[in-house]
Amino acid sequence: MHRIRAPGSLRDRSGLLGVTPPASGRSSPFNDPYTQPAGHRYADDLEGQNDEMLDGLSTKVKLLKDITIGIGNEVRESTKQLSQMNDAFSETSGVLAGTFRRMNNMAERHGCRFLWYIVFLTIVFWFFIVVWWFRR
Repeated sequence: MHRIRAPGSLRDRSGLLGVTPPASGRSSPFNDPYTQPAGHRYADDLEGQNDEMLDGLSTKVKLLKDITIGIGNEVRESTKQLSQMNDAFSETSGVLAGTFRRMNNMAERHGCRFLWYIVFLTIVFWFFIVVWWFRR
């Protein structure tokens, strides 16, 4: 079975594109007048350039897609890390609040004696620091 093609079908690209060679008579620098008519060669050159540009464009789109996927992955990982840090800080604030509460309870039970212990330990600590500093 043979298919019947209408004039101007997909095989006839010059008719499809409506391209005519330039007025100078040269269709392209690669024009070979013995192999193809000038109009067909010019249309084939344009089609080749379009194919090259499409390949370049599809490469750029793929690169952009990879970059956006990478950004999405990074955002998800960062969100997970921030959530873990938030949980850790919440636990730490709970521990510190409990420690301060117990310290205040102990200070209330022991009265002023606890305050004098802290002052004495602070003075001893600074004394050791000063002695260590001058012995160096």
